[in-house]
Amino acid sequence: MEPRLMSKKKPSFPVNDRFNKYLARYNRNTKIPVFYEDLLRFSGSVVVYDQDDEDTFWVRCYYPEFEREEIDESLKKIYNILHSDGSDDMLEFLAVDAIDYCTFGNSRPFRIKVRNILNDVFTYFYVKKADASRIYGLELEHLLSPHRITFLVYKDTLIEAHIAGIPGDVFIEEHLPKLTEWEKAQIAKQFVKFNERCTVRLLGDMRSYNYVVIPTHDFDHVQYQIRAIDFDQQCFEGKFKVYRPQFFKENYKMVKLVSERLQLSSIEQYRKEERSLLAKRMINTQARFKRLIKCMSNDHVSTKENVKQLRTELYHFTKDVKFKRASTMGQILRTALDFVQRNYEDINMKRLLE
Repeated sequence: MEPRLMSKKKPSFPVNDRFNKYLARYNRNTKIPVFYEDLLRFSGSVVVYDQDDEDTFWVRCYYPEFEREEIDESLKKIYNILHSDGSDDMLEFLAVDAIDYCTFGNSRPFRIKVRNILNDVFTYFYVKKADASRIYGLELEHLLSPHRITFLVYKDTLIEAHIAGIPGDVFIEEHLPKLTEWEKAQIAKQFVKFNERCTVRLLGDMRSYNYVVIPTHDFDHVQYQIRAIDFDQQCFEGKFKVYRPQFFKENYKMVKLVSERLQLSSIEQYRKEERSLLAKRMINTQARFKRLIKCMSNDHVSTKENVKQLRTELYHFTKDVKFKRASTMGQILRTALDFVQRNYEDINMKRLLE
């Protein structure tokens, strides 16, 4: 385990015209009535504490009364665009209960709590500054993971739907010790698959607080899945280890669980399963995936130094000479995913010939 894999704050990258056209083609680019910068004009705030009176690093924002009504109306419209058809029919049944601002991390998002006043059921969504790297991460998650992602982009503002689950750090400390032996083995399996998925698609910084664990009740037992919730570090860092969750000290207990519960043959089996699933998803979404990778290959979402370092480390890791020819992070990612898909198709072809 390395104590610090990341030391510098990641910059934000603009969304270029080519990527904007891609987003518009797939209904991701939609006009919205309020922007990230508008929400920054709050006049005051108070700290938000959790149930144990610990600082959550979120503050609850307050706005002048004459502005709050207009902001609330705009946020309710965004909620309808994100989750419904965008019409104003249901606005009278919605209420914005809270606007929270995060003081921790790169994206510094706003978290909006929207409640249905008829039944008091509420949900969240996030307003963030648009960053091309993060948006590529969201779209790749939508195409290549088992999960779907809902988000909108307009000019310099990104709207993301909330991803529900138990935060990884909370799960590790409070829930993991209480699991049965069978459940611990299942969590170990899911962490191996999650680790492989992040590594192959170059999603970095998956420390325990950047993913959630989702329990699903299935007859007489509970199934668990691990799902990323932060896509800020998609293809930015130059260190390959940043894209491998196993190397973050925050995940040590998960790594230890894998070593205790799974044999090496099982670990390799689960890694192959996940790579095969990634290859199948690339094939099933071929046209859209190719357009996305083409956008990313011609975009710049990292520094030249990081690109040079990552392509060198990946060449030494895979021995694939194609990494040496990559000049952008998008080209590195395309080479990595092509490597996975090519291997999957070669094995299938050999099986058919036999």
